[in-house]
Amino acid sequence: MAVTLPSAVLDRYRRFSRFNSPYPAHDDGRAIDLYPDGETGVSPVAGVVRETRTVGCPDRPYAADEDHLIVVELGDDWCRRTGATPGTLARILHVIPEVSPGDRVAVGDPLGPLTRSGFFGRWVDDHVHLGFRPPSTNAVRASGSLAVDVDVPVEPVRWDGTGTVVERGPTHVVLDAPTHPDPGRRFAALASDDGVPLDGGLAHYAGGGAFDALADGTPVSLWGTRVGVARGRGLAWEPVDVLANGERAVGLSLFAARDGEFGAKLVCPDRRFELGETVSLALAPSDDPIRLGVG
Repeated sequence: MAVTLPSAVLDRYRRFSRFNSPYPAHDDGRAIDLYPDGETGVSPVAGVVRETRTVGCPDRPYAADEDHLIVVELGDDWCRRTGATPGTLARILHVIPEVSPGDRVAVGDPLGPLTRSGFFGRWVDDHVHLGFRPPSTNAVRASGSLAVDVDVPVEPVRWDGTGTVVERGPTHVVLDAPTHPDPGRRFAALASDDGVPLDGGLAHYAGGGAFDALADGTPVSLWGTRVGVARGRGLAWEPVDVLANGERAVGLSLFAARDGEFGAKLVCPDRRFELGETVSLALAPSDDPIRLGVG
């Protein structure tokens, strides 16, 4: 069974991704990360808060040493619109709860400020993590989530891999390309050579996904290099390296976005690119691909 988020939910966020994470909760598209505008965690669900708790997380020098879980029992109307069984539980992470057990929340309600926890890579923007559990199950455990689908079109955007640095962080840069075809009005994502919109950490996480359904075993290529094959609900990345101006980088973050700041995010903690510098990306088969875990 899958829970399908409608466009009325997703349109409240500037970006989303089901596969851009190394954590098992996202395996096979069983969770989704939702990126709101601003610093407040906006609720993607409607129902009654059943539990909030503080949880431990990996120790990172740039992040908080704790995270927070909000469990919401979904309302019947929300379940009908999304294909969820009545009583399904939503698990929400990365928000400091300003709601309490017994509170009723609607889609779009503020849940509390976003928090930057040790579950994040340093290049990852603040977001709301959302997963679902069947009724009457233990929503605190990190495993056992339902599949998540999205009922919103994602436009594939072709790009030759070349752009100019417009943002620089400690471990990443953002390029001015590709450009969004219609900012603010619909979602778009980087397209494969065959026009499939792609999702995930290419290829610094073991697997990614696509915003189009692909038959098992379907190969996927980008810039003339085979990068993955459809497996289950996602993609198993091939052993490839991302090259930036001919030198290896960690990877490329892929997502669906509707905001104007759509350009590619290159993860490159060991490389320094200057603002205004031209960067050309390419892919190459690798005997020792970078794979980031959760440690």
